[in-house]
Amino acid sequence: MITEKYISCSPEETEKIGFSLGSRLLGGEVIAYKGGLGMGKTCFTRGLAAGLGYKGEVTSPTFALINEYLGGRLPLYHFDMYRVSGWEDLYSTGFFDYLEQGGVIAAEWSENIENALPENTITVTFDRLGDEKREIIISGIELKNK
Repeated sequence: MITEKYISCSPEETEKIGFSLGSRLLGGEVIAYKGGLGMGKTCFTRGLAAGLGYKGEVTSPTFALINEYLGGRLPLYHFDMYRVSGWEDLYSTGFFDYLEQGGVIAAEWSENIENALPENTITVTFDRLGDEKREIIISGIELKNK
């Protein structure tokens, strides 16, 4: 498995890192985000969606629990698992149904569903290094191209 480490100094750089990952995905991947509020997860997802060929607006799924981005070369399902506190909550999100769709799942607050994540889950960890500066670590996949 490959681990990639990046330093981002702006939301635009975070989007570019997400774009790079999205452009290399083949479908069926689950991406588990780890990092607190304001770390750049939505910026990363905006880039991820663009890397998958999606051209529309990307927003945080905080209130919707899931946002679907269709129309790219692969569908992207962006989950917010913050309020998920058990298996019943997780089932009610439709998470397991989406796993079978062959698209890409990006899950914020993945710590809340750790026991339900597939073995081959990609982990993206966001660490704050300053006001705008982040270390982004992508691990758990053999990526096509860097």
